[in-house]
Amino acid sequence: MSQTPPDRLSTNEKSPHYDAAVLERGVGVRFRGVEKNNVEEYCVSEGWVRLSVGTTKDRFGNPLTLKLQGEVEPYFRDIAD
Repeated sequence: MSQTPPDRLSTNEKSPHYDAAVLERGVGVRFRGVEKNNVEEYCVSEGWVRLSVGTTKDRFGNPLTLKLQGEVEPYFRDIAD
């Protein structure tokens, strides 16, 4: 497996950008230099993240998300330190 996380990754199993093996390994995300733990999806090349908003769900039972633009730095937690 590669030492760099994918350019785009989603935690939603229905997404084409979902990768169970990568998520199982553990991916951390720094957004604008701050560690984020509520990231549902990210894209490094386009510079955005989708963050879940509290415990609110949409009408399909998915977490309600907010898309923010900025610098995205994904990393694998097992090789971070």
